[in-house]
Amino acid sequence: MEGSSKQALMEAPPDYTASPRIPCLPHHLKKLLIIVVVVVIIVLVVLGFLLKGLHMSEKHTETVLRMTIQSLDGEGSPQQLSLSRKERTGIFYIKAGINSSATIVYDYHHLLICYRSWQGHACYITRMDKENIQGLDTIAKAFQHLQLQQGEDMEEGGFRVPQANRSILGITINILCSDVPIYWA
Repeated sequence: MEGSSKQALMEAPPDYTASPRIPCLPHHLKKLLIIVVVVVIIVLVVLGFLLKGLHMSEKHTETVLRMTIQSLDGEGSPQQLSLSRKERTGIFYIKAGINSSATIVYDYHHLLICYRSWQGHACYITRMDKENIQGLDTIAKAFQHLQLQQGEDMEEGGFRVPQANRSILGITINILCSDVPIYWA
């Protein structure tokens, strides 16, 4: 028995065949493929950073929101609102009458409210009550009344209210009233 076990150990191991190799790309095509993959990855990374930068700059630039505001029953004149985060303003475009419209600016940074009727020849501003911000209807009626009163005063030869110092007003109000005088209400 001992001889047979030695004999089994002495036999040559079976021949193994090499596994078939996957056909390889030539060396120059491998380099080209690696370069293409690297370029695609770089383009995707740059594109990602550009989109992230666009999103961040959009946050810091003026964001404008437009909506139409009407009364709950669907009647009333539509009003447009533009909001600016950067300037911290709300701008309402309202119809003041049949053939007239007005713009009211709520400047939350300077705590001012400005009114400009497009038929009038002046802008009017007032201080905003920080604790109880005046409503749009209240402001519109007050400024319209003041505008009528100012028209009567102009016929008599002068204004009774002082002009505002433009240096303390925000950019939005200065642009809105750039071609007309601004009076305190």
